[in-house]
Amino acid sequence: MDFHGKTAVITGGANGIGRCVAENFLDKGASVAVIDTDAARGAQMKEKYGEKLLFFAGDVGEEKTLDAFAEAVLSCFPKVHYLINNAMPSMGGILSGCGYRDFEYALRVGVTAPYYLTMKLKDRFGAGAAVVNISSSRSGQSQPDTESYTAAKGGIAALTHALSASLAGIARVNAIAPGWIDTSQWHEGCPAPQHSAPDRFQHPVRRLGRAEDIAKLALFLCGEDAGFITGQEIFADGGMSKLMIYHSDCGWSYQPGS
Repeated sequence: MDFHGKTAVITGGANGIGRCVAENFLDKGASVAVIDTDAARGAQMKEKYGEKLLFFAGDVGEEKTLDAFAEAVLSCFPKVHYLINNAMPSMGGILSGCGYRDFEYALRVGVTAPYYLTMKLKDRFGAGAAVVNISSSRSGQSQPDTESYTAAKGGIAALTHALSASLAGIARVNAIAPGWIDTSQWHEGCPAPQHSAPDRFQHPVRRLGRAEDIAKLALFLCGEDAGFITGQEIFADGGMSKLMIYHSDCGWSYQPGS
């Protein structure tokens, strides 16, 4: 895929999956605008990529920040071709006392910001524009104490198909729902996650996901080969959410807590 002459806008693009997506776009010729709270990492990316990268330090959970970021993007680039809504905090849930402000902040970052930024940029979308929202396999399944994150990911999954209808003829809109992804190499000084053979084998593909798996899918969904795909939430979880495991099945046993 060749993205020379294209512009991609990526939220939460200084670390993790967002950084991997940003660098893949840059390496394939695109100009990229990133917003993230990690100014130090942004400065390092800017030093590496120079004028091909616009880095904006800020919190997408704040309306004024989104206004300023959109203005900066539109001042630097004549058109926006791809918008990747990736930023998302984890604020816990009902068991850890996630209160009104924290829960509402998670929804602002995970749902309101993608909607608002799409609205701010849509009039400058170029031909063949695409929006890719980063959802999660947790939009359809949960662990305890994940309500803020899960609600936001469920919200952006629904927002995806709503936007795909509203932006018909303007941009295709899809979501990627990652599963267990090892992003350690895209976080400075972050150790690889501890996992065992059973952790790998509960995935039908027999491994954990990598940030590159999500980046490659994002770039595919932005490219011309995905021109007939819109309104979809595509699970990239190694098949984990489709594998049914019962107590004593495949040597696995469930030991409930007290």
